[in-house]
Amino acid sequence: MPRTSSNRSVKPAKSRKAPSGFAGAARQPMLRMLQIHELLKEGRFPNCQALSDDFEVSYKTVQRDIDYMRDQLQLPIEYDSTRHGFLYTKEVKNLPMVALKEGELVALLVAQKAAEQYRGTPFEKSLKSAFEKLVEGLPGHTEISLQELGAAISFRPSGPPSSDLESFQMLSSALLDYQEVSFLYKKPGDGKGTERSVQPYHLGCISGVWYLIGFDLGRNSIRTFALPRIASPKNLRRKFTRPKDFSLEAMLGDSFSAFETKNAQQITILLDPMAAALTGERKWHSSQKLAFRKDGSAELSLKVGLAPDLEAWILGLGSHAKVLAPLALRDRIKATAQMIAAQYR
Repeated sequence: MPRTSSNRSVKPAKSRKAPSGFAGAARQPMLRMLQIHELLKEGRFPNCQALSDDFEVSYKTVQRDIDYMRDQLQLPIEYDSTRHGFLYTKEVKNLPMVALKEGELVALLVAQKAAEQYRGTPFEKSLKSAFEKLVEGLPGHTEISLQELGAAISFRPSGPPSSDLESFQMLSSALLDYQEVSFLYKKPGDGKGTERSVQPYHLGCISGVWYLIGFDLGRNSIRTFALPRIASPKNLRRKFTRPKDFSLEAMLGDSFSAFETKNAQQITILLDPMAAALTGERKWHSSQKLAFRKDGSAELSLKVGLAPDLEAWILGLGSHAKVLAPLALRDRIKATAQMIAAQYR
């Protein structure tokens, strides 16, 4: 049986490049094999070169994955020299899973628990189905019971995101196929909304909310769109080329959360002992530094751009936080606090 693959891509016109935010996850062998399995089931004739590009791993790594699936998992995989890719010679419903270590099984369960934040949303059915397929492929005997772990671990989200599954699937499909989209976008307080034509670059979940990042043709710039505010999306079937230098990390590097900002500034916030302790429990930004004082209070320093999400976070700390610098942020927080206080007079 041939062990080599052509250099031709699964989709000659465009490689199905995985979004940069998911590259780390795609490098895990189990996830790679799951994705290869899905491509084989769909009759996509994947080959090693295209998969190595998509997963951002070496050609030999993908070849080892396929060899493992064929030789160790006993899957009916063969190489079709006329289609320049691999295929299943018999129907395969589910991928047989290898025995999982304790940490891997716990991680799988945590992922399933985390997905519960979508309960009651259009995503619930698809997520439940996907997890059930994973569990079906597990060995019949495991040293650790998923049921026991389920009783020991939980995930309780606050404010689950509201997104339309059909819209999400359409946008993700257009993104992977490099096709322009249009939709009605409703900003907070804008009842009518505005029509947008966008070249989709990336879909990302930031602080529990899904965002579409793309080039807004009408405004001639890259913009960020919250999926819950998108209505009536359409695939325009117009091809585009995503810039090779586009990077979500570079775009949001100076941002506190989802708002793109430029000209990062040094932010200094005085936190009382309670806020200092709570803030220190999480990493809010890569530039975060805490300098504790003897009384338990602390000065928090961040290097980010000024944006509404940063202001909302500071206001959420209430009287437990005081902005020391810069003056512009201090004045904005003060003005907002005065307007809030005025509503209770």
